[in-house]
Amino acid sequence: MMVGVLYNHTVGPPATFFLVGIPGLQSSYLWLAISLSAMYTTALLGNTLIMTVICMDSTLQEPMYCFLCVLAAVDIVMASSVAPKMVSIFSSGDGSISFNACFTQMYFVHTSTAVETGLLLAMAFDRYVAICKPLHYTRILTPKMMLGVCVTIISRAVLSVTPLIWMLSHLPFCSSNVVPHSYCEHMAIAKLSCADPMPSSLYSLIFSSIIVACDVAFIAASYTLILKAVFGLSSKNAQVKALSTCGSHVGVMCLFYLPGLVSIYVAWIWQDRVPLHTQVLLADLYLVLPPTLNPIIYGVRTKQIRERIWRLLTCNPRQGS
Repeated sequence: MMVGVLYNHTVGPPATFFLVGIPGLQSSYLWLAISLSAMYTTALLGNTLIMTVICMDSTLQEPMYCFLCVLAAVDIVMASSVAPKMVSIFSSGDGSISFNACFTQMYFVHTSTAVETGLLLAMAFDRYVAICKPLHYTRILTPKMMLGVCVTIISRAVLSVTPLIWMLSHLPFCSSNVVPHSYCEHMAIAKLSCADPMPSSLYSLIFSSIIVACDVAFIAASYTLILKAVFGLSSKNAQVKALSTCGSHVGVMCLFYLPGLVSIYVAWIWQDRVPLHTQVLLADLYLVLPPTLNPIIYGVRTKQIRERIWRLLTCNPRQGS
C-alpha cells in the first residue's frame, strides 16, 4: 500500500493525495470491495434500465417519469464519482489520486447530491399537482415548465458548489497528503490545509443546510396537502392508489435525506464521539446506497415501470392499457 508523504517546507498543492479507505476496517477490505462492486453494478444496471424503459416507451412520457429518468441519470453520476475508486482502494490498496482528480471528484459528489435534492422536490410537486389539482396537471406541468425546473435545479447546484470547490482548492497544503477517507470528502481534505479551513467548511455547512432545509420544508408541505386530499377522497380504492403512487417517492426521499443528514451532522457535532470508521462508512453509504436502491424501489412499487421492465427483459413489445 502506498504511503503518503509530508510537506514540511513547501506551501502549495500536493501533486497527489492518498485515500486511506476506511480507517480501522482494513481487515474487511475484501468483503467491502465485493459488496461495493455488487452495489455499483446494481446501480448502473438498475438506473440504466429505468432510463431505457422510460425513453423507449411512449406511454411513460408524463412529467413524473421524465423526472425519474433524470434522477436515474444523476444517480449514475453520483455512484460513478466515488465507487470505482473505492473498489480500487479496497481491492488493491491503490489510494493515490491526483490533486485535480480529487477536486473534480469532490465537485461531482456535491453537485450530484445538490441536484438530487432538487429533483426530489420537483417530484413531490409533481405528485401534489397530480393529486390535488388533477384537472390542471397538463396545463401546469408543460414541457417548457419541466425544462425550466430542471435547468433551475442544475443551475442552483452549480452556483452553490463552485465557490466551495474554489475556496478549498486555493488553500495552501503543507501537511500530510494522506486522506483518512474513501473519497475526496470536503472536511477530510480541508483538515489537511495549513491555513484556516473554517470559511469553506462553514460555507459547506450553511449552503447544504439551507438547500436541504428549504427542499425538505416544501416537500413536507406538499405531502401534507397530498395526504389531506387523499383522505378526503370518498373511494377507498382511489385512496390506496394515490398512497401507493406516493409511497415510492417517500421511500426514496427517506433513503436519500436520512443518511445524508446523519453523515453531515455526525462530522460536525459528534465527530469526537463517533468512531472515524463509522463516520467514513456513513459517508460512503450515503453516496452509493440511494443509487443502488432507488431503481429497485421504483421497479417494485410503480406498476407501470415494473410492467415495462418485465416486457423489456422478456422481449415482449406488447403495450399495456
